[in-house]
Amino acid sequence: MLPPRRVRRLTGPLLIGALVTAVALLPVLVLVAAVVSAWLPGRWQALRLLSFALVYLALQVAGLVAAGGLWVLAGFGRRAHTAAYRSAHYTVLRLLLEVLMRAARRLFALRLVTDGESWSPLDDGRPGSTNAMVVLSRHAGPGDSFLLVHTLMDRDHLRRPRIVLKDVLQLDPLLDVYLNRLPNHFVTAGPGTGSVEAIGDLARDLGEEDALLIFPEGANATPGRRVRAIQRLRDRGLQQAVRQAEAMQHLLPPRPAGVAAALRAAPHADVVFVAHTGLEHLSTMRDVWRHLPVDKTLHLRWWFVPAAEVPRGEDERTEWLYSWWQTIDEWIEATQRREDERSPGADRGRRRRPALGRRRRA
Repeated sequence: MLPPRRVRRLTGPLLIGALVTAVALLPVLVLVAAVVSAWLPGRWQALRLLSFALVYLALQVAGLVAAGGLWVLAGFGRRAHTAAYRSAHYTVLRLLLEVLMRAARRLFALRLVTDGESWSPLDDGRPGSTNAMVVLSRHAGPGDSFLLVHTLMDRDHLRRPRIVLKDVLQLDPLLDVYLNRLPNHFVTAGPGTGSVEAIGDLARDLGEEDALLIFPEGANATPGRRVRAIQRLRDRGLQQAVRQAEAMQHLLPPRPAGVAAALRAAPHADVVFVAHTGLEHLSTMRDVWRHLPVDKTLHLRWWFVPAAEVPRGEDERTEWLYSWWQTIDEWIEATQRREDERSPGADRGRRRRPALGRRRRA
């Protein structure tokens, strides 16, 4: 259960106090982090995490101050739904994400590689879209999600994302303020929450610069979730979907209802499928602490489907979505295998990272 919005808004002053305290205690914090890092595997792990946490805290405070200024300039919220007001919020979000991604890349030596065969929203030299867009991506933790949203909002392209995301993310003060002022939808767990209708409403007026971002899996893929998802399909008698889901090694079966609602409401929208791999093992703070991603290569792959080629029948569209999910799963498997082979000290007998399901024979 989320606290009421008025209670969540109290976090702003608390964050300012936390930032002032952190700056005042910075020499002590750096010394402690350096000592802790000396006892941990890796290179200055605690110092890297401390630096990133301070950057994130500073961006939270800067973003909330900017949000307060925008609210005042909008007549204390009276012009909150105007195009100029929304554009200003997108601009601030883009700048904040730019700083955050640069800090992450420098502190953790992360590299982003886009498959050379990909269609990219940032590359005008490839076949692309100036049309409304529905983006369907795998769900692999907040790190990859931030990266994807940043890519869509990059200043070279300036897409305005509308995101379908979990309601618990409103516990992040910055996301809570900005994404509730912009056209997005927070999904509440449980049946009868009206999410399908809300997704259709988000898609209905998509314009040329808009991109509706949906994560059809609904959650990070784990062995337990995979078993439960396949059992739900089996209980509904969807044997073809069960076979397809069991063949996937890295993904949960996609949930077609939200995707179908978006495509029915926006038949004019092109569709982009997104695969990415590199940070999927970082789902909790414990994961980050134990497996800090340093000197990692993050891989990204885009596939572009023009609106005219999107199936319109419900059964055909569901089969189409599952087929694309199998393609994404195979790309992840092939990409991870190549990375394992290129890693220093890799050998044929080295243990592979675990997959969700039973391995298929090559």
